[in-house]
Amino acid sequence: MTIEATDPPAKRVEQVDGVVIRFAGDSGDGMQLTGDRFTAESAAFGNDLMTLPNFPAEIRAPQGTLPGVSSFQVHFADHDILTAGDAPDVLVAMNPAALRANLGDLADGATIIADTAEFTGRNLAKAGYAADPLQDEGEGPLSRFSVFPVDLTGLTIAAVGPFGLSRKHASRAKNMFALGLLSWMYGRPTETTVRFLQRRFAKVADIRDANIAAYRAGWNFGETTETFAVQYEVKPAPVAAGTYRNISGNKALAYGLVAGAVAADLDIVLGTYPITPASDILHELSAQKALGVTTFQAEDEIAGIGAAIGASFAGKLGITSTSGPGIALKSEAIGLAVMTELPLVVVNVQRGGPSTGLPTKTEQADLLQALYGRNGEAPTPVVAAQSPGDCFDAAVEAIRIAVTYRTPVMLLSDGYLANGSEPWRVPDVSELPTIDPAFATGPNHDLPADPGDGHQHAGATEVTRDFWPYLRDEQTLARPWAVPGTPGLEHRIGGLEKGDGHGDISYDPANHDLMVRTRQAKVDRIADSLPPLVVDDPSGRARVLVIGWGSTYGPIGAAVRLVRSAGHDVAQVHLRHLNPLPRDLGDILRRYDRVLVPEMNLGQLSLLLRATYLVDTVGDNHVRGLPLKAADLARTITDLVADGDAPVADPDPEEVSS
Repeated sequence: MTIEATDPPAKRVEQVDGVVIRFAGDSGDGMQLTGDRFTAESAAFGNDLMTLPNFPAEIRAPQGTLPGVSSFQVHFADHDILTAGDAPDVLVAMNPAALRANLGDLADGATIIADTAEFTGRNLAKAGYAADPLQDEGEGPLSRFSVFPVDLTGLTIAAVGPFGLSRKHASRAKNMFALGLLSWMYGRPTETTVRFLQRRFAKVADIRDANIAAYRAGWNFGETTETFAVQYEVKPAPVAAGTYRNISGNKALAYGLVAGAVAADLDIVLGTYPITPASDILHELSAQKALGVTTFQAEDEIAGIGAAIGASFAGKLGITSTSGPGIALKSEAIGLAVMTELPLVVVNVQRGGPSTGLPTKTEQADLLQALYGRNGEAPTPVVAAQSPGDCFDAAVEAIRIAVTYRTPVMLLSDGYLANGSEPWRVPDVSELPTIDPAFATGPNHDLPADPGDGHQHAGATEVTRDFWPYLRDEQTLARPWAVPGTPGLEHRIGGLEKGDGHGDISYDPANHDLMVRTRQAKVDRIADSLPPLVVDDPSGRARVLVIGWGSTYGPIGAAVRLVRSAGHDVAQVHLRHLNPLPRDLGDILRRYDRVLVPEMNLGQLSLLLRATYLVDTVGDNHVRGLPLKAADLARTITDLVADGDAPVADPDPEEVSS
């Protein structure tokens, strides 16, 4: 009998509107690179997307242990999305620890792809498994999921065999095999990853070719094996016209700082000290020397901000970047910038605290520190970014305020925004605001030519001109910015109280009271330049308002969408400016019966709103080192909205477009 060879059965293609995938493995398994490449493929395809990298703080935790698990989550869709997703639809687990650490986040029916080669007795014991969960049948811990055991390591070693690598080096390409398999499953374009690998390993041909071979082998495995019978299609998302790129929050923030400085025709001097999760800002700005950027990696946080303040005094745009622990160290110097009234941007990429806390996890618990974390009355404007791409606009706005009002500005981001990414429309240069540093060019004060004490005297008739560094613009209350070395603009500077106008050291009680109130009034006047708040209340009938700031924008927006889809009316407003607060905020808050404030802290914005407007608020507070979950927040909103209304069905978490 003759048996004829046949082609593998055609795969079924199912269309889905969005998918959440999480790659998880040991810190040495390349999960961040794998997730980043899948994200790049999805961006090239035209999907909307959001990402959530999650990695341990240890440089190298013990291999195969729970503390050493690193993951990368990407949510991509054929429509506008706001978060990286509450629960993965697919988990790629490279070892037992990765499976155990992420199993609790999966919804029923999720797909698990596990590397069987790593489920050895030793690795199972490290992860706390008494038996191999992949071998369980019936009511085992994986019974609620669709599990696909695949020998990713063995298949990778076979694929890269021709390149003569040792087994250890060959197995390191298994992340590319997994990437190829998932790229096949969701119809991702392969050209971007192949080109990336060719560039990344251009000088090591065997490593380059092995990784490309593993990647293509993963794709071919999905195409030919009977294990995976379905391929999924996620169509591109409609977008507004423009040029787009995938960008992380830290990179967008660095670009925004450069763009704001160019708009103000100023050179940047970044005085900083490396700290997670802000260090990438230093890395990015250090590559922008051609755009007038100077970066100085100081010996500590205090020296970093000291250099930035010195640069501002010299007529440059001083910037310092750090996280919460660094802000604590910089606090006296920030007070110096308040006293000297010099432009300065202080970037705080927030992380879990207090103290060293959770260096690689996200949080937004530094709001009160940003507002009040200095001795004396030292008011500082506070601006917060709401998404990775929005970090660009927030940085430009921080520079506008700092330069226009001669003040240090606190720019708040956080770990979720800093490391996460999304498609970003590259703005046109014409869209940048006009920022005028308006440097002092000559004397500004009439001075009688007499006894030489620097003050006018009755009866003096001959008048000359000198320079007073604390005479103020009537509209902004900003003082003149004088570049040292300019003839006729000599003046005193420092951290001791200034005399009104002339700037000499003053211990006069009435003068101190005046200067304290004037510096506060200057910050208050920033509110005159802010646009009206945009309240998202389509029906105009909502009784509940959800208000947030910073990176809660995405989860709040996704939760509001879900609640509205269930038939409820709910309003949303988001704050970029935390100090000063927008002029119309009080009237907006009083329009609604209930005000819900979701935060990744224990209620700091709630405290501020209650104290400022005497409006009761309801907090929804979670401090887990992770972003808020849209489905959980939707249930909280539903409880508030439905209170007193006719019963309406609870929102279905499966329908949320988060």
